Amino acid sequence: MSKLYLVATPIGNLEDITIRAIKILKEVDFIAAEDTRHTRKLLTHFEIHKPLIHYDENNKNIVGEKIIERIKKGENCACVSDAGIPAISDPGADLVKLAIEEKIKVVPIPGANAALSALICSGLDTSKFIFVGFLPKTQKKCRETLEKLKTYEETLIFYESPHHLKLTLKNLFEILGNRETVMARELTKIHEEFQRGNLETLIKNFKEIEPRGEFVIVVAGTNEIDENIETSSDNLIDTYKKFIEDGIDKKTAMRETAKKFNISRREIYNLILKESEI
Repeated sequence: MSKLYLVATPIGNLEDITIRAIKILKEVDFIAAEDTRHTRKLLTHFEIHKPLIHYDENNKNIVGEKIIERIKKGENCACVSDAGIPAISDPGADLVKLAIEEKIKVVPIPGANAALSALICSGLDTSKFIFVGFLPKTQKKCRETLEKLKTYEETLIFYESPHHLKLTLKNLFEILGNRETVMARELTKIHEEFQRGNLETLIKNFKEIEPRGEFVIVVAGTNEIDENIETSSDNLIDTYKKFIEDGIDKKTAMRETAKKFNISRREIYNLILKESEI
């Protein structure tokens, strides 16, 4: 059965491509690429000679159908983005949906990813995070999105271009507050750089210099306690039970409940014991 392969490509350093990715790119019948000129340079470097088809956000509806038809006729296709894993902030996601609708097998060929590379080097919480990607382009929708995110405790990960970086930092500061933030640029390249500090400090830094390169912005989640949460015993127990229902172990459920209501784990423990005696 013919397949659609989602092949991760390097985000900067060509040595980050996997042996399996090279093997698949050499074996498939054709490659769907976001920018054929960019991808051709990569293929030339690894001496891969395969037909390329241009597939991007602008032509995905028409070209996507053509790609699916070719796979249905027996050809194998590798989908690649300009850098990183296809289908992450990328039109490859739409091609995957089309393939699944036609019962075509989709195979991941994992590799480098800018968001996770920035996160693991950020020093911020990696246990829970939300990948946001690029914020909406219009100012109104951008700020509406950030309003929804401002109460999240998870670490937030954004992508941003140099042209919109200053405005994005301003919006983050005004809506999320002066949070601890790490900005990564030119990941895996010669001029790889991490800038760390709070949002106010980072905004000041870019008053003196113009942003260059593509950025990953990693922002700490909120640590504020909602003062409007009802802290009755019943509400505390219900919250604890909900964590248990979600598959969280008892010790972690107590810790998360205590954190949510800004009380000690001992208080939660005593409430649970009391309820079990009733």
